[in-house]
Amino acid sequence: MLALTVAARAQQAEPGQLDASQTLFTVMAALNASGFDAGLDAPNSHRLRKQVREELARRQVSSLPAIRQFIAEHHQKDATAELSQYVSFALTVGGPPDFSTRKRDVEVPPDVIKLLEFSKLLAPFYKEAGIADLWKRAQPDIDGYIARYHGPVSQAVLEVNAYLRQQTSGFKGRRFQIYIELLAPPGQVQRRSYGFEDTVVVTPSSELRTFEIRHAYLHYLLDPMATRYEEILERKKFLAKQAQRSSRLDDSFRDDFLALTTESLIKAVEARLDHDPGAIQQAVYQGFVLAPFFSEHLPLYEKQEQAMLVYYPEMVGAIDLKTEDSRLSRIDFNHAPVQPAAQPAAAAPPLAPLPVPSAPLTGAAKTLDDAEQLYLARNLTAAKTRYLEVLEQTDDKALHADAYYGLARIAALNKDPETAVRLFRNALDLGPRPVTRGWVLVYLGKLALASEEPEQAQQYFTGALQVEGISEKARKEAESGLQASARQ
Repeated sequence: MLALTVAARAQQAEPGQLDASQTLFTVMAALNASGFDAGLDAPNSHRLRKQVREELARRQVSSLPAIRQFIAEHHQKDATAELSQYVSFALTVGGPPDFSTRKRDVEVPPDVIKLLEFSKLLAPFYKEAGIADLWKRAQPDIDGYIARYHGPVSQAVLEVNAYLRQQTSGFKGRRFQIYIELLAPPGQVQRRSYGFEDTVVVTPSSELRTFEIRHAYLHYLLDPMATRYEEILERKKFLAKQAQRSSRLDDSFRDDFLALTTESLIKAVEARLDHDPGAIQQAVYQGFVLAPFFSEHLPLYEKQEQAMLVYYPEMVGAIDLKTEDSRLSRIDFNHAPVQPAAQPAAAAPPLAPLPVPSAPLTGAAKTLDDAEQLYLARNLTAAKTRYLEVLEQTDDKALHADAYYGLARIAALNKDPETAVRLFRNALDLGPRPVTRGWVLVYLGKLALASEEPEQAQQYFTGALQVEGISEKARKEAESGLQASARQ
């Protein structure tokens, strides 16, 4: 545990902070009714999406042809970009029945300006399609999904508020909002910051996206601090040239030193909260060049009593250009590893390697391999993100089983046996490869032993030994576990 010198008086998520938006629901219903089918048949797509599409298809909606034409005229190169512009639109306009623009022209986001006429089409669609009734009937599904997120999100907000010593959830006049949208393609987490509103839109996924929500909440709290002390940070902008050397740095950070500073600080805070110091090395190779400085300085912050809001100018003022430039000049970004150097294999729980390919791995298989390497390096946060990406990138059940196996091992390392058991069973249900199945049964046997259920453990270990194609190491682990369960 990180030592805090003041009691945590942080508040949990405010009522309505985790919710759904009828405006966003209407926009997504219109998109779906017009043929937007990205991720429609993906395993994690919510059933409500198809139900709404099918019901709208049976209705005579006279405004729909004009909406289809508008969407076709504003089509984007990929599904994520297509969705993104309509998310921006939904968060900019007002609600039903007229969906009028809430912001002045000078405040309308650039990607929304070209969509403003969509409001005139959405208003009649809302009425003709009976969206108000569909929205009402969708509430049980929406409320059930929100309930899944409520506890973890409240805990994440509490954790961040406690670490930053934030007495309230943000700054006066500003709002942090999370919307769950079940009619959207799965696996999406999109953040928007418009004026005094920070909003995160989360779509269905196999696992809760609490890490991404926490990341967005950290932005909500820390972005204003960078803006407030812009004068101090401008004097440190010399270090931006070092960030330019990283080919992995997203373009949005190359010309925005305040954003680069905040993201570097967030990476360091997340590493502290997750007890994952290896994440700092990965962050700096990604171009977040101030992550090492903040990683070294945060322990000093933890030992004093001021809140981050008060301590922030002292911390960023302590950035020494000569020291940091010298540190960063020694890094060869062009030949840097994608993840921290792996620790000896013996120190990590056993892996279920993919078969050696005849050609370089691509797609979901490459993502899975990246996840395994990150797991081996004990970069559990990044590994979890990659495993979740596998579930969104493919419908291949064997790869899904391997991904659940990876997520289950992370849960076991994080001392969350209930989640680990659930995820291991998910892997079994998908018919995993023999080498994965063997290890899954071994892990379930060990977890049963830890829960003092020797008979259940024997069944798992026996089942592992019956798997044709089990690895030699897993076989030895199963035999040892069988002996241990007999003694218990």
